[in-house]
Amino acid sequence: MAKGQEQAAADAVLTRIGQVAMLHHAGDREEARHRFLALWAEIGEHGDALHRCTLAHYLAGTQDDPEEELAWDLRALSAAEELTEDLLADRHEGTAAARALSPSLHLNVAADYDRLGHREAARLHLRRARAAARSLAPGRYGEGVRASIDRLEMRLDAADRGTRGPDGPEGWGRPPRQRP
Repeated sequence: MAKGQEQAAADAVLTRIGQVAMLHHAGDREEARHRFLALWAEIGEHGDALHRCTLAHYLAGTQDDPEEELAWDLRALSAAEELTEDLLADRHEGTAAARALSPSLHLNVAADYDRLGHREAARLHLRRARAAARSLAPGRYGEGVRASIDRLEMRLDAADRGTRGPDGPEGWGRPPRQRP
């Protein structure tokens, strides 16, 4: 396939993922989950790493079961790491996007582990999120990710002390999922 055709096909997949994400953000979580899963079946476990990262990231947010959410977030993180750790990664157009998503992906995994009661794993990914966030450019996205990291850290610290947070009897509440 010619390079222009490959690029158009890649853009088409990301466009389709974006369209389903809009459906999800509009409130149709179940339909979005079904459409994302259909896209996952097309892309497959060995498809383009940027596609897998993006799709798994969004699929995680459609899950009802916290363990399933964690599984999808881990798939997203694994695909992002494929892009950023490969010696030839800079040849892939998605490498910069994966690096920019890395803090958010680690933050989501940390929040998942926290919800499941795995505080040490949560702290490990929170440290990784904070380290990766240092490379984010100034702006709304970076500030939002760093603020979410701070909130989750305060939540974990409060849980370690056995104190409750400001959100009422349940404590700090569920940290928001970070979106690209």
